[in-house]
Amino acid sequence: MESKTNILSLEGKSIWVFGGAGYLGQATIDLLVQAGAQVLCIDMEGRAQQYIDAQSLAGKVSAANLNVTNCDLIESFVAEQAGKYGVPHGLVNLTYASTAKALEDLTEEDFDAVNHGSLTSSFLLSRAVAARMAELGRGSMVLFSSMYGSLSPNPDAYEAPLTKNPIEYGVTKAGIIQMVRYMAVHWGKSNVRFNSVSPGPFPNPAVQQNHPDFVERLAKKSPMGRVGQSPEIAGAVAFLLSDAASYITGQNLHVDGGWNCW
Repeated sequence: MESKTNILSLEGKSIWVFGGAGYLGQATIDLLVQAGAQVLCIDMEGRAQQYIDAQSLAGKVSAANLNVTNCDLIESFVAEQAGKYGVPHGLVNLTYASTAKALEDLTEEDFDAVNHGSLTSSFLLSRAVAARMAELGRGSMVLFSSMYGSLSPNPDAYEAPLTKNPIEYGVTKAGIIQMVRYMAVHWGKSNVRFNSVSPGPFPNPAVQQNHPDFVERLAKKSPMGRVGQSPEIAGAVAFLLSDAASYITGQNLHVDGGWNCW
């Protein structure tokens, strides 16, 4: 492999970010742009364009609309965007589904719907893009898991009116980790890398403002004594997409302030 002077650069690379208009997605796109990438932000109901307009990112970030839970649309969407922008060098998927219901209230239909919206959609999306990447012999994917894909939520951190993270969310996030391992092996010889990141406590700004006691409880359970800030997830994603991680595949990177250490 050739030695490069700036292996963290994403200059000349195109990255698709699904769920890019959300809290962690925006921070991720901001850093990818700073690293030189051309980004396609995909979200629902015009949110991607609203974010681009609000941050004056036209020319650096393009917008597209897709609800990934509509799995029948995934293949045609990928084909259309690949025809328009080319096969991306990297893909980031922050999308997920959840009911926020208590375990006792969760129905069979609820559980199946969340699995469809998180796991099935991720599988179909990743397969569609990876197959195209493999034809070119390059590509990197970063799927989003969660600390709750490896750990159960600690009930002590949650007090009414908040409820602990629901079971179906954790189950699907655990599935993402295994999906990454399987796909990393399947496409390894095609030089298409798969990794996941597992954010720890990253409450969004609304939660931080409206539930400071909850945020304080989360902070106390982290060895670093604080919750995460969105740019700290972005750095992990950019690293895994870059040539600095060219020999890293099939891994799950915990970005959790050490939460899973104890």
